[in-house]
Amino acid sequence: MMEELEYRKANKKDVEWIVQLLAADPMGRKREEYADPLPEAYYKAFDRIEADPHQELMVLLVKDEIIGTFQLSFLPYLTYKGGIRCQVEGVRIKESYRGKGVGSQMFRWIIQRAKDRRAHVLQLTTDKQRPDALEFYRKLGFGNSHEGLKLHFTVEEPF
Repeated sequence: MMEELEYRKANKKDVEWIVQLLAADPMGRKREEYADPLPEAYYKAFDRIEADPHQELMVLLVKDEIIGTFQLSFLPYLTYKGGIRCQVEGVRIKESYRGKGVGSQMFRWIIQRAKDRRAHVLQLTTDKQRPDALEFYRKLGFGNSHEGLKLHFTVEEPF
């Protein structure tokens, strides 16, 4: 059985660990810059996230060790009679904890959190180059409902 998991909002001291998790997979290595010192852009992004009441950047801990992270965005909009959509992004679990039920436990927590914030839908995207992640999400009950499209821009400094 998995040790007890603790969930808490990330703080600035966690940013380095979060970026390390984000950069620890083949796709993350292409787009993240985990370095010492960590680029200032990550701390600026953290400040924007922390200041936004619709954002929850979370860390998952076992015995004070960060083993996972995710970000929840609560998006208010007019459709569904002014509903709230919860978007989950940046889901990562430390490699040594994968395949042990941590992801399933984490998503039970995420689903309950979305319900607690009165969201009517929880949505996520995963890259088509992540077939294992796609299968994992399907087993949790997520289904293909829309076709997603993205338009990427080249930006020197986001903010």
